[in-house]
Amino acid sequence: MDFTHIPVLFEETISSLDVRPDGIYVDCTAGGGNHSAAILERLGPNGRLICLDRDPDAICAVTERFSGDSRVTVVHTNYSAVGDVLAGLGIGSAEGILMDIGVSSHQLDTAERGFSFHQDAPLDMRMSQDGVTAADLCNHMTWQQLAEIFSKYGEEKFSVRIAKAICAARETKPVSTTFELADIISGAVPAAAKRSGHPSRRVFQALRIAVNDELGELERGLASAFECLSPGGRLSVITFHSLEDRIVKQTMAKWCEGCTCPPEFPVCVCGNRPKARLLFKKPVVPSEEELERNPRSRSSKLRTCVKL
Repeated sequence: MDFTHIPVLFEETISSLDVRPDGIYVDCTAGGGNHSAAILERLGPNGRLICLDRDPDAICAVTERFSGDSRVTVVHTNYSAVGDVLAGLGIGSAEGILMDIGVSSHQLDTAERGFSFHQDAPLDMRMSQDGVTAADLCNHMTWQQLAEIFSKYGEEKFSVRIAKAICAARETKPVSTTFELADIISGAVPAAAKRSGHPSRRVFQALRIAVNDELGELERGLASAFECLSPGGRLSVITFHSLEDRIVKQTMAKWCEGCTCPPEFPVCVCGNRPKARLLFKKPVVPSEEELERNPRSRSSKLRTCVKL
């Protein structure tokens, strides 16, 4: 299985985990296994790596790549289930957990997966290759529901116009391919809006997030992962757009928050103590060299917290 994926912020991410040779680490979004391979290089014979992914293609790729390495356990599941996975394996806690959020290069570049508006294919977008597709949403939701998805997950200012255009088009025939949807979007937005980038980008992003419940998965995954960390353990998360990054930033800030009593209180009565500290005050972003090498890294950010 050829699962090509170009990891962003690669060295920075692996460094942030501070891999211990005898530690237990979890790659929650294993993809093609590049992050996992780098962690394994730093593990000794008594270390252990758990690889998770919801995509069957990724599971095939990492299973093949790490076959014969007794330190590796591969599990086909959503990363929000990391707590259940570790409990099922009899593992109490992990020294480091990695999440590389969003769509992979393999998923984008494999036309038949239906993630990209640059290639014509069935309108799918399912990371797990199971469940409701993007075509199902476009053909069965009301225009109000579609507009809410485009606005909430894509921050698309022409969400209503696009949603109504989709509903009008499906009266003639179902919207079933990526090019059909892209043509509808292009016809629904004013010409001026097309000068700042492809008019389909935000809508495709929104549909992908909705199909895969990406933000809900992220919220659940962060909570589960933090519970699984041992004291001093590190959680590193790579995000690719503001909606994801906002969730990670706010969640980590809450873990790092201490006393919430009003400043006029002479002593603390709330009893709140910080549960974590940030490894970096600001997120790590790609260098100019990486941006030239991999334009898809342009919006990526790495945030890491250390459990106290």
